[in-house]
Amino acid sequence: MTFPIRLQRALRPILILFGVRTGNAFVRLDGERLVARFGFFGAQTPISNVERWDITGPYRWWRAVGVRASPGKPELTFGGSAHGGVCLHLREPVRISRLGVRDLYVTVDDLAGLGAALAARGIPGGDLRSSR
Repeated sequence: MTFPIRLQRALRPILILFGVRTGNAFVRLDGERLVARFGFFGAQTPISNVERWDITGPYRWWRAVGVRASPGKPELTFGGSAHGGVCLHLREPVRISRLGVRDLYVTVDDLAGLGAALAARGIPGGDLRSSR
């Protein structure tokens, strides 16, 4: 199953700086592996390493676009739009560039679909947007 990352038209000039274009920004569940690709950047981990997931957002565009790390936190965003994202909480950190990432936010087009696919594999999670 492949879940394309939504690429907001107005943000494409910024996204090109990260090597992002249609076709190389996605999250894919391949058998027992989760593969995330965002232009020049990518990560993969066993699906069993995903402890839980949350749907969050929407975001302000300047806080969501591109590859973004949070200072002092082991988290990273692959962001192509501000509509929202799925946060993948990992048991063991995954190396992306030089960072050890425990929380990976991905702004896939079908937030609920990725959540449902993970839930079908027994990974708990939920939509935090409904708790506002």
